[in-house]
Amino acid sequence: MRVVLRAGASVTAVPGEAERLGLRRLLVVSGPRGAETARAVADSLGDACAGLHTEARMHVPVEVAERAVEVARAAGADGCVAVGGGSAIGLGKAIALRTGLPVIAVPSTYSGSEMTPVWGLTEHGVKRTGRDPSVLPRSVVYDPELTLSLPVPLTVTSGINAVAHAAEALYAPDATPLVSLTAAEGARAMTRALPALAADPRDLDARGRALYGAWLCGAALGATTMGLHHKLCHVLGGTFGLPHAETHTVVLPYALAHNAPAAPEALAALGRALDTDDAPHALWELSGRLGAPRSLAELGLKEADLAVAAAQVAGQAYANPREVTEAGVLDVLRAAFAGDRPSPT
Repeated sequence: MRVVLRAGASVTAVPGEAERLGLRRLLVVSGPRGAETARAVADSLGDACAGLHTEARMHVPVEVAERAVEVARAAGADGCVAVGGGSAIGLGKAIALRTGLPVIAVPSTYSGSEMTPVWGLTEHGVKRTGRDPSVLPRSVVYDPELTLSLPVPLTVTSGINAVAHAAEALYAPDATPLVSLTAAEGARAMTRALPALAADPRDLDARGRALYGAWLCGAALGATTMGLHHKLCHVLGGTFGLPHAETHTVVLPYALAHNAPAAPEALAALGRALDTDDAPHALWELSGRLGAPRSLAELGLKEADLAVAAAQVAGQAYANPREVTEAGVLDVLRAAFAGDRPSPT
């Protein structure tokens, strides 16, 4: 993978990246909200643009992915440029998974999906994820100017979503010293950039530092196996339709507090990155101070949904530093539903 990070790169660097990869017919994909930006990227490609598809949706429903694959094939595309947040990049990955077409990612949020070989598809209310090297973007173009229009609430939740990747990478069973250093630096960079961005959303330097943090957090996610936190968020998003970044923001402090007794070294490393001796509380306090939601109830989840979600999460097999039980998951969900200060469970 090649990474470009500079202001204005979304329109100045993408044509060069396409040429470097030998691509001459690129389908540009985005969500409806990012269509204007995607059109500017498409225009920068000139004759190398085979079309613009702006139908990406959160959690990548299977039917949306199938439609995009049809569009790519009909256009005779030899590659894909995904412009936007996790939904757009997720759709680009879905196209790559089905067709093998190379992807150039142009992220406009801090989700970190562009740095991973992880794909996700939602069908019949269930979100499936997997890993495949074919979906890892060949080039990633980070442009701080592209994130200037990102509203402050989404800036904050998208940034804490990135921190979640780093946090779980620190206690992943396949973590390495290099990955742990990457994760800690990513969390440090992001949590220092977010207050500056909340105070001045036009701060281009802070936007660049946040993209740097997202790059590292995403790389840590791509190199390791995620645990309870990510499984919870996949179920809450795929089954109950909760918004992706906001759900990560709410759940993270409680998942970390739950896992803390079984992962003291990882929580200590995260605490050093955040300059605190209580990382779950620091993240809970940061999100609240910057105006992010703090409870699943705020996101529209019903109390009756908690037991259903707990059963789904506990019924899946995945690595986690603390044994996953239905009762334990339900405790985490109840705490996240209430939104009170996180404490060990």
